[in-house]
Amino acid sequence: MPTVDRHLPIVLQSLYRGLVVSCQAPIDSPLHNAQVIAAMATAATQQGAIGVRIDTPTHIEAVRQQVQVPIIGLWKQQIPGYEVYITPQMIHAQAVAEAGADVIAIDATLRDRPNGETVETLIRQIHHDLGKLVMADVDTLEAGIAAAAAGADLVGTTLYGYTLTTQNQSPPGFDLLTQLVDQLEIPVVCEGGINSPAMAKQALDLGAFTVVVGTAITGIDALVKAYCTAIEALT
Repeated sequence: MPTVDRHLPIVLQSLYRGLVVSCQAPIDSPLHNAQVIAAMATAATQQGAIGVRIDTPTHIEAVRQQVQVPIIGLWKQQIPGYEVYITPQMIHAQAVAEAGADVIAIDATLRDRPNGETVETLIRQIHHDLGKLVMADVDTLEAGIAAAAAGADLVGTTLYGYTLTTQNQSPPGFDLLTQLVDQLEIPVVCEGGINSPAMAKQALDLGAFTVVVGTAITGIDALVKAYCTAIEALT
C-alpha cells in the first residue's frame, strides 16, 4: 500500500486513504438541525470515519464539540447573479473557520465570482488571514489545475456533473479523478456519486487521496424518496 507524504500537514496526513462522511441535510428537512448533524457525525466517526464534511457555521460548531477528527467545512450561499455557492466569499470562509473547521472547502470552478474576486485571492486570504487549509471543489481538469496553481491544498471532484460545463456527466467523476491524479502533485479527493463500499475502494485504487461519501450514508431524505418513488411506480 502507498504511504502518505510526511511533508503534508498533519491534518491531511490523517485523511489519507480513509472515509470522510459528508453529514448534511436539505434546508427544508427536519434533519437540518445542528444537534442532528452532530449526532450523524459522531456516529460516523465511531464507526471509523476519519473525517467529516459539514455545511454552515452553526452545524460545524456543534460537530466540533462532539468529534476530534478533521472537519472539512463549507457554507453554501446563493448569491444573485452567480452560480458559485460553496463558500463563495471570504466572509463565509471566516465564519466557517471561526466555527472550528480544519479545512475550508470552496467552489473553485472557473465560473464568475462576486465582486470580481478570484479563486487565487480567496485561497491566499484563507491561508494568510485564517491559517486554514483549502479544499478546492472543481468540475473539470482545467479548474483543478488552476486551483492547484492558485495554492489549494487539495482538490476534489465535488462539482463534476453539477455545473453547466459538466451537466451531461454523472458522478462519480472517475475519469476526472484519474486525470487530476495524473496531472497534480497535491492530494485529490473523490467526492460525489460514491454509493457503495466497492465504489469507494475503486476511487482509492484509482489514486484518490481520500473519499468523501454523503447521500449514500446520511441522505435519508433523498434515499427514502427514491425508495418510495420506485415502489409507487409498481402500483
